[in-house]
Amino acid sequence: MRSTPTPRMMSLGLSMRGTGYHSAGWRDPSTPDNAELDPGHFARVARIAEAAKFDMVFLADALGMRDLDLDREALARTARVSRFEPITLLSYLAGQTSHIGLVGTASTSYNEPFHIARKFASLDHLSGGRAGWNVVTSLSDDEARNFGRETHFSYADRYERAREFVHVTFGLWQGWEEHAFIRDKQSGIFFDPDKLHLLNHKGKHFSVQGPLNIDRPIQGYPLISQAGQSEDGQELAAETADIVFSIQNSIEGAKSYYDSVKGRLAKYGREPDELRVLPGLQPIVGRTEDEARAKFDALQALVDEGVGMAHLTSLFGDLSAYPIDGPLPDMEPKRSGAAATVIRLARDIARGGDLTIRQLYQALAPGRGHKVLIGSPIRIADTMEEWFRAGAADGFNITPATLPRGIEDFAELVVPELQRRGLFRTEYTGRTLRENMGVRRIGGTQQVTA
Repeated sequence: MRSTPTPRMMSLGLSMRGTGYHSAGWRDPSTPDNAELDPGHFARVARIAEAAKFDMVFLADALGMRDLDLDREALARTARVSRFEPITLLSYLAGQTSHIGLVGTASTSYNEPFHIARKFASLDHLSGGRAGWNVVTSLSDDEARNFGRETHFSYADRYERAREFVHVTFGLWQGWEEHAFIRDKQSGIFFDPDKLHLLNHKGKHFSVQGPLNIDRPIQGYPLISQAGQSEDGQELAAETADIVFSIQNSIEGAKSYYDSVKGRLAKYGREPDELRVLPGLQPIVGRTEDEARAKFDALQALVDEGVGMAHLTSLFGDLSAYPIDGPLPDMEPKRSGAAATVIRLARDIARGGDLTIRQLYQALAPGRGHKVLIGSPIRIADTMEEWFRAGAADGFNITPATLPRGIEDFAELVVPELQRRGLFRTEYTGRTLRENMGVRRIGGTQQVTA
């Protein structure tokens, strides 16, 4: 008798920016005044997501203030200048939650593999196997200047360094075999010396002996996520990542990206279901369409013109010579790599909607390029299901406009509708993040290449 195949389920992540993703979210009356530095606020948000059976919470990060070149008056009106270091906060949240995955960002440009391997192995043990590393290469010269450099690594150099960095980290996680620590009090043997392996990596960017001074992670490797939009980013994701975040505004663009990154897996000996693609999604949901629209309009009314223009300046350069109610001029992106992808997306939004400069910054204010959905639970679920069934997404990384209200509304109104349709779990089925996401546990010995 044939067994019934397990139905394919969405994966859901929650991106926890303290005050939410909307540029004016911090001004919303429902947002706590000190949200970005209140651990209790993050614990509350994580527990709401856990009660809704989300796969993970996610912390984006930057190693410095990326907007220092903006007008200080505009900068003073933003809430993006203060944030917790991810591993520190996630270690706290490990004790405040019991099932949800804990994924944090760490840069391969301004860290060393040993540090990252040890920190995420520690988080994996502290959380009982729920850790994940979001691999980034960093973006800005402002970050570089905090680490003894005047400019950031070139695009090619930072991806070359990132690839070696990730493989060295994998090798360090495999330095101890499973069950190496026997802790036999009778014999006096604490660990089996035959199960300890030195890495002895010598590459272009790193020379690392190993081993880690902590047992191998519970998951083998903590879950690996990336946000590879560029060609090199997609290649690195296809080779090494378990999930990839993306910024997509149309189902056509999302499907094209999905097919592109999944189509690269075979060359690395991987199957399509070994990588989950999670586009960012900002749902602004109400019990009715009118209620949802009223929430959105109230937030948009709080958008500061100076902040909006400063954001566009950071993308396209000085726009002060152009009428604010005129069209966006034909300007080349100021940045390369993943940032250039965001800039091209913003330009496409402006051209596709025939938007003025003012209308463009208003359009970008909610999600900074992420897909924004405004409507009833049925409408939100319909769009999510359409993308999921069309092969444009394996799930979504939810980027609420405000916190905690954004996740409270989604958990109360949308998650039950997804569950009713059989698209999302009603209970956790595993102990670790990999088990709950259905991503295989990595074991054995990894051959490290540079």
